[in-house]
Amino acid sequence: MPKKGMHSVGVAHQYCGQLGKNANCQALVSITLARDEVPVPVALRLYLPKQWARDPERRRRAKVPEDVVFRTKWQIALAEIERIMRSGIEFGDVLADAGYGACAAFRRGLSELKLKWAVGVNPNQLVYPKSVRVAAPERTRPGGRPPQRGKVSAAPRKAQEVFSTRAKNGFKEVQWRDGTKGPLSASFAAIRVRVADGPKVIGHNRGPGEEAWLVCEKRANGVRKYYLSNYPPDTELGTLASVIKARWACEQAHQQMKEELGLDHVECRSWHALHHHALLTMMAFAFLQHLRNAEKKAWAQRPTA
Repeated sequence: MPKKGMHSVGVAHQYCGQLGKNANCQALVSITLARDEVPVPVALRLYLPKQWARDPERRRRAKVPEDVVFRTKWQIALAEIERIMRSGIEFGDVLADAGYGACAAFRRGLSELKLKWAVGVNPNQLVYPKSVRVAAPERTRPGGRPPQRGKVSAAPRKAQEVFSTRAKNGFKEVQWRDGTKGPLSASFAAIRVRVADGPKVIGHNRGPGEEAWLVCEKRANGVRKYYLSNYPPDTELGTLASVIKARWACEQAHQQMKEELGLDHVECRSWHALHHHALLTMMAFAFLQHLRNAEKKAWAQRPTA
């Protein structure tokens, strides 16, 4: 029996992606590289909740290193991406779910690194029309401090509202790859917008930021998903859809590590033990990918009758 007060490191009542709701769990920030639907995880970092990061006794018992401080998940992810870039690894796109994509600072950080990104966002994500303009308000009286906030020519709208009035022919069926049961496809629509993550303006918390693609995916079951991307204005809808859906390979890798390799079948009470277990899981998955690729290559080179 575990001693009183001893818990697996980082366990807290927080959002659990596997359950889709809050629960007592650990949260790991994962970075996975993928090409041609072959994923290889390269980073798994424990997210240390505030109640852990700011509790000296908990930290001592779990042997959390002194230089580990509280960081949000997006801060951990961005730091890991920078670390990977410094190591010389090159990659084309950064894909992330709405847990990260909804954060303006995360998107801004990726852009500052000169990276292309396509990330999920919530239906309530606010955006401005591409044509919006910001003008300085007129002085209402002489003297005094000059006005600090501009005035926008149009109000922001929620992502779901942008596409709710679109006619049926505003969506286009896009096939992004062949699945085990046939071609995978869904209806997509995209429009250029300015995300409401800029400086504050009169009447609104945030004014228009950089221009981006707002993409809506309409699935066969009626569910709609929303995404933002900083891909160039001349990008075709099929390219946007293919990039967005490429995240499937990374999700599969994480799921396989949990279900097949025991990533979540352990209760580690120390920081180092947890990351040691995560590293062994990543190595095992990479080895399995090596075997799978070798088998594919052998199958492709088999003699034909």
